[in-house]
Amino acid sequence: MNYFDVAANYVKKAEIGKSIREANANRELVECYWNVGRLIVEAQGGKDKAKYGNELLKKWAENLTKEYGKGYDYSNLRRFRQFFLEFQNCGALRHNLSWTIIRTILPIKDENKRNYYINLCVENNLSQRELLKEIKNNSYERLEHKPDKIDIIVSTKVPKIINNFKNPILLELKNKQIKLESDLEKLIYSQLSYVFLQLGNGFAWIGNQYKVSDGNKNYFIDMLLYNIKYNCYVVVEIKCRKLKKEDKGQVEFYMKLVDEYVKEPSNNPTIGIIITKEQDKFVANFVRSEKLIPLTYELLKKWAEKLIKEYGKGYEYTNLSRFRQLYLYFPIVGPVAQQLKWTNICKILSIKDENKRNYYINLCITNNLSKRELEREIKYNR
Repeated sequence: MNYFDVAANYVKKAEIGKSIREANANRELVECYWNVGRLIVEAQGGKDKAKYGNELLKKWAENLTKEYGKGYDYSNLRRFRQFFLEFQNCGALRHNLSWTIIRTILPIKDENKRNYYINLCVENNLSQRELLKEIKNNSYERLEHKPDKIDIIVSTKVPKIINNFKNPILLELKNKQIKLESDLEKLIYSQLSYVFLQLGNGFAWIGNQYKVSDGNKNYFIDMLLYNIKYNCYVVVEIKCRKLKKEDKGQVEFYMKLVDEYVKEPSNNPTIGIIITKEQDKFVANFVRSEKLIPLTYELLKKWAEKLIKEYGKGYEYTNLSRFRQLYLYFPIVGPVAQQLKWTNICKILSIKDENKRNYYINLCITNNLSKRELEREIKYNR
């Protein structure tokens, strides 16, 4: 067995996963590091001899660094080896913790203390900075009653992300009409980043018409998402009609399929979203549960019609598109709203390059430019 080639394959798989699917990148990266550590230990002749095979580490580091960069240098390969030696079962960690958190915890030699900080990170979603603060403040040492043994806890709580969803989900549609569910699915996919902002933090795309098989029959889920923050899959069913009570059974069935055939033990239970054109309050209350939320979608064009009737032409479709773009470019609007005129903001919104956009924002603020002066600066590429 060529241990290096096998280890290199794990690295390659992880690096590709990191680029292609952000939702699985952390899991694949952590699993890759653990497997590379395992192969190092095996190549060095087992756990007892692993501490002394530094020449092998240097050779592997040289080859992996040439191919994949500094993330696989000598010091990191030592960490991967230690990762495997300290955690013989990687499953509980790979979904719940980032590599930066694991790397911070690895120097802790006391197993109970280490497991305490792992559980603290998982339960409170700590950043590396917050974890370092807890360690510095001797959070473990200050425990009044320390149990004889602390095990790593795998959370089975139902995530509370359904409380963060916006309803309705706004979509931008210019000329075409939505006649089929596939039209709506394509529209949502084309505006995915905007839809994710309305759903909340941490969402990542897994696939559309996602196939799940129970061994006898194939089932196709309209959209499968993953929430990194809450460590759970999200089943999304799309209907370009009114919500029906029967929809509840269909989505709950798909959620069970994902829990049975896709979800891993360290993932939280799958949740479900049904997006429909409209919903009756009674039916919506029947469908809604702790793990399932019914939402509606609305087109910006219809919003424009309603707002123009009420407040005039300032809320026509073109301006609503600008408002949407303003939110996408500037999720925190405070500094922009306080220091820039709306006419200048409209001009800057047409600039797609973020650095260029920020340059002209700073230029406007520093020099208090009028719209005409800003247009002149942009025209002459200053």
